[in-house]
Amino acid sequence: MQKILITGSNGLLGQKLVYKLKERTGISCIATARGENRLVSKSGYEYAALDITDYGNVEAVFTKYKPDVVINTAAMTNVDACETDRDNCWLLNVTAVANQVKVLETLQDQDPSYRPHFIHLSTDFLFDGTHGPLDENAERKPLSYYGESKLAAEKIVESSRLHWAMVRTVLVYGIVDNMSRSNIVLWVKQNLEQGKSINVVDDQFRTPTLAEDLADGCILIADKKAQGIYNISGSDFLSILEVAHLVADYYKLDKSLIKPAKSEDIRQPAKRPPITGFIIDKAKRELGYKPHTFVEGIKFLEEQLKQMTS
Repeated sequence: MQKILITGSNGLLGQKLVYKLKERTGISCIATARGENRLVSKSGYEYAALDITDYGNVEAVFTKYKPDVVINTAAMTNVDACETDRDNCWLLNVTAVANQVKVLETLQDQDPSYRPHFIHLSTDFLFDGTHGPLDENAERKPLSYYGESKLAAEKIVESSRLHWAMVRTVLVYGIVDNMSRSNIVLWVKQNLEQGKSINVVDDQFRTPTLAEDLADGCILIADKKAQGIYNISGSDFLSILEVAHLVADYYKLDKSLIKPAKSEDIRQPAKRPPITGFIIDKAKRELGYKPHTFVEGIKFLEEQLKQMTS
């Protein structure tokens, strides 16, 4: 029985991973997050409260379960909050990763037959946005403190003695249990349905990623024991304005409410890279990764919303 431990199981990706893994035979899924379990379904997996910023807590939980695979989805991902609350950002995005790596290395040293696979989630905000889409070898030059913290975490993982993989992703969207934060699709849909005009940047380009696709990519890496860096994102290279237009088209909403804007006009504490997006050829070739198109992703979300309200 393979044991897969998920950190950040209350988050968007964490939830998708738990729900997918608990349906699989031969896998024991351990969901961990800070505080209580916020998933609606409580069966088919084990839950353990875990504060990854607390070394002793990481040591206790990892020693108890001795997971074959750890998928580290926990992070502080609010880019502007990271810019203004740097101490917390570093604690959650860097110290927490160092804690997990050190505990796993120690457990590995104590038992040479134990070879944990550490799968760490990273981001397109590692890059300065001068060009895109990018492959796995692009030079890392973050513009924001969030990006700096994710770069520091990558370096910790790369220099570790673990069997590791890094999953870089872009603009993840999806539906979760007990959702506290919205996403680009729902934000556009809800505002336009209410007849509100929205300012949307036309000078930022991404490859938006359906949360289920990202979860599938992580599981493929775990299944294949793949090592190294993998870009796991959607395949459609779109401006944020094009994303908003596609959402409006899908729901037949009034596109004239969408006002094109420039990044510099939208005052935000953290700088965003203008152009990112990923080339996902390596993941397709080596993992058999097949993402949805963005329009298929909207349809997928819509079906989930219907199920939740029915």
